[in-house]
Amino acid sequence: MNTVRIVGGDLRRRVLRFPDSEGLRPTPDRVRETLFNWLGQELDGWHCLDLFAGSGALGFEAASRGAARVVMIEKAPRVLAALQENHALLGKPPAIELRRSDALQYLASSTASFDLVFLDPPYHQGWLEKLAPKLDAILKPDGALYAEAEHQIESLGEWRTVRHGKAGGVHYHLLRRATD
Repeated sequence: MNTVRIVGGDLRRRVLRFPDSEGLRPTPDRVRETLFNWLGQELDGWHCLDLFAGSGALGFEAASRGAARVVMIEKAPRVLAALQENHALLGKPPAIELRRSDALQYLASSTASFDLVFLDPPYHQGWLEKLAPKLDAILKPDGALYAEAEHQIESLGEWRTVRHGKAGGVHYHLLRRATD
């Protein structure tokens, strides 16, 4: 099993374990620290969606920092089982909701509204372009979108990059709705 640690909040220093799985790349500690510096250290009351939960690093980090609700979507059964084990090891934080689903299917069926959506899909499969048209329906008007990609992103649909960084081969972005 691979490991990643939660870097901030109530669950700081807790270790998450996850299996090898194709396309699974946990967001590094340094990148998560930067993201939460951009957002503010606490997410008290926020509703977050992690569409490609993978290791759970982003979703569990959001819950650790006070998010009221964190929906974590994962399609791979082995990876979802590891998320469930980590959820149990962390004392089953009530803010966390784990679901087995495909990202597009979840977006098509969800009526929820989120303050923050995490997008860290497998690379080179066109996921960001497929998801972009569906994001307006689930993100609150003042919401934020976090995306990781193999290349720099200027925009996704109505969303424009307001902060960007690069760590190794990963470009990470904070996007906000364009205001004209």
